[in-house]
Amino acid sequence: MEFHKKDAIYLQIAGLMCERILRDTWPENDRIPSVRELAVNMEVNPNTVMRTYAYLQDHGIIFKKRGIGYFVAAEGRKATRRLLKSNFVRNELPRVFKTLDLLNLDFDELYSLYREYQEENK
Repeated sequence: MEFHKKDAIYLQIAGLMCERILRDTWPENDRIPSVRELAVNMEVNPNTVMRTYAYLQDHGIIFKKRGIGYFVAAEGRKATRRLLKSNFVRNELPRVFKTLDLLNLDFDELYSLYREYQEENK
């Protein structure tokens, strides 16, 4: 994975994991890779992955079964969506609004562009 400097690496890994949960690559109640497995796959320090897992646990997205490993929580998709929505509204949406304002794009035009995007990505 190519990491960018904008966000902490553990948050970038968390974002990738959230995407996998929302795309159902990792369904609720399924086991996810161990800290070591993910660290090797991502080519990062296991402590970074531990920080990612702690972050996701704190948000109710994953949980640990002692001696067995980490799993997607029963309400993991819902918690993931809630976390990503909150982060988007707080961090990304102000930039989107600023860009819309600068480009003089109204919501009708934006909606039309969004519908085109949906059609192209079915």
